[in-house]
This record gives sequence, C-alpha cells and structure tokens, in this order.
Amino acid sequence: MTHPARLHVEGSGPPLIFVPGLDGTGLLFYRQVRVLSHRFRVITFRLRDDATDMATLVNDLAGHLDEVVPDREPVTVVGESFGGALSMHFALAHPERIRAMVILNSFRRVTPPIKLHAAIAGMQLVPWRTMQLVRRYTSARLHSAHTHRDEIQKFLLLTAGTTRTGYRNRLRILTRYDIRNRLHEIAVPTLYLAADDDHLIPSVREAEAMAARVPGAQLRVLAGHGHCSFLAPDVDINELLLEWDAERAAANG
Repeated sequence: MTHPARLHVEGSGPPLIFVPGLDGTGLLFYRQVRVLSHRFRVITFRLRDDATDMATLVNDLAGHLDEVVPDREPVTVVGESFGGALSMHFALAHPERIRAMVILNSFRRVTPPIKLHAAIAGMQLVPWRTMQLVRRYTSARLHSAHTHRDEIQKFLLLTAGTTRTGYRNRLRILTRYDIRNRLHEIAVPTLYLAADDDHLIPSVREAEAMAARVPGAQLRVLAGHGHCSFLAPDVDINELLLEWDAERAAANG
C-alpha cells in the first residue's frame, strides 16, 4: 500500500472522510475503506507535519473537502483519537459541512499535561530510530487483545512513515487543546465510540463526559477493545453507521 501524498478517494456515493490520529498517515483505515467504499465515497488523507495549531488543520480539512466534494454536500466525518479532537473542532467551525460525525477513542483534553511535555522532551533527547524500536515493542498495548498479530505488524509498517516533526507538532497542539467548554456548541449528529480496554486514554470516561455535553449525542462502548480498536476483526464501522442511521431515521419519524 502506497503512502498518499495528500488525498485518496475510493468508491462512490455520499462522501465520508476519515481523520487520522497522531500517526497522521491516513493509512490505518484500510479495513474500513475496503467495506465502506461499496456505499460511500471514502476520503483519507495525510495530516501535514508542519502544522503547529488546530486551526491550520481545520482549514486543511476544509480545503480537502472543497477539492473532493466541490458541491459542498455534507459529509460523514469519522475521527480517531487525535483525529477526533480535530473533527470536533471542524464541527465547531463548519457545522454546515457535516452530515454526521463519529468520534472514536478521543478526549476532551490530555491530563495530566506533564505526560505530553515529557513525551515532547523525550522526542528531543532520544534518537528517532530508538523511539521507533520502543514503539515496536510496546505497540501491542494499543490494540484489542484479540487483534491478529498480522494486523499489528501492518500497523507498525504503515505508521513507520510518521515523522518526528509531525508527531512532535501534534503533541504540542494537544498541550493547548481543551474542548470542554465548547462541547455544548457542537450542533451536528454525533456518535461517540469508546473502547473499555484502552490503555492509552480513559476512552469510556471521556466519551461519557463528551456525550453528556453534546446535544443529542449517542454513545457506544466497544467491549473488550483497546485504543486501536478499528483494527480489530469484530469492530465493523459500517454496521455501526447503519444501525445509527436507522436509529436517527426512526427518531425523526
């Protein structure tokens, strides 16, 4: 699988865009793209490495949609982890561009802040090659317990293109990120998905807090799953979207 220089579009139908996490590659949604492209025009993209604030990434996302969806048809946005934070900021800035939004294993802010500052400092001191080796030996903790080893190896391969600059800049963005006081302003249909065995962030607690503040938001707990639950064999984003669409249609009469 090649690394998208900027944008990749597959399939036809209503537009759906995946917003990547800290890795920024846009490559990790391969299982979802394969299924969802049968009924959606699926868009994936790479986060730019030189962005140093959330507003720049929000503008980039709007620009990508302008290019791929020139008629400004509202899109379904699926944001994972850091991508969830970006997606929520995009929803605040451009609610008219969103048909529905799915936030997977994301957060209101990162606490305690010292964790971020320590990670940034470590990136300054430790050679990037060494950090990549550490990541290889610790990556299993990011995944659901029953995720196949081949999927974890593919995760390592696809995220190998993450750069030190991009990773550091995104961590720095998170030191200033706190959406708690704006959640009530999100005015698009929102579904929070949270893994209950997430060792990276307290996904369920965060999702419960966010869903309680976002008007009309729904919450689904992914039982027995870890942070990278979208790579697990039994997490079907397509099925979850279909169920949620049906529930919203029934609620709207």
